[in-house]
Amino acid sequence: MTVFKATAQWVAALEAVGVPCAPVNDLAKVFADPQVVARGLAIELPHALGGKVPQVASPIRLSETPVEYRRAPPMLGEHTAVVLEELLGLGGDEVASLRAAGVL
Repeated sequence: MTVFKATAQWVAALEAVGVPCAPVNDLAKVFADPQVVARGLAIELPHALGGKVPQVASPIRLSETPVEYRRAPPMLGEHTAVVLEELLGLGGDEVASLRAAGVL
């Protein structure tokens, strides 16, 4: 085997010897997948910069408690301060110092 095989060839070769595997798809392949299409798993949510962003809906469908999609994923770095300060316990001065040093 070499690195020059197509994804489908790798999957077939690995499955042939009993190795559980699956391809990692880009979004175009995800949204074109027959199962995603059949189950209506492609949705669009409003984006902070305007327009809409494609997303994959939850595959879990509960009749009494359907999933509510309230917002698109956060912007890059949108919750950095919350994670550093509230979850990791860093002080505001420490976060400012990390920003000034170019770490954040």
